[in-house]
Amino acid sequence: MKPPTYNESLLQPLTTDALVEQRVSALVGRACRRQLWFLFLDEHQVQLPLIIPVGDPPTRPDASVSTLAEGISAAMESVAASSVIVVIERFADQAVTPADTAWARAIDEQFGETGVRVRGFLLSHRRGVRWLAPDDYRFPVRGSDR
Repeated sequence: MKPPTYNESLLQPLTTDALVEQRVSALVGRACRRQLWFLFLDEHQVQLPLIIPVGDPPTRPDASVSTLAEGISAAMESVAASSVIVVIERFADQAVTPADTAWARAIDEQFGETGVRVRGFLLSHRRGVRWLAPDDYRFPVRGSDR
């Protein structure tokens, strides 16, 4: 059996977390600076040909997250996307930081309010890519500012 071509692999639905992580690793890879990435999926979980990088976001989320949510919502409408993959890129180790948690929580809440469905959050760090589990950002940790 012949392996799929590059174009054929782009049409493969990203139906598992492992496939999403592989795609993000191939497209974003190891972190080299601080930015956010948005990858769009159709109703069949196939990646659409639109990737939006947002360079140099604030260290902590601020009021601009609502504007970001509106912009991503408009982009989703323009390409008929049903969900978005969010990648937080920062040049540090793979441990989840309070800033990572704050960004994921703010995006999750604001996108939820605007009707944007988030497929998942991934973290691009200096050694590769990892998932952020919902437990990492949806629930406050006692004794922490997370």
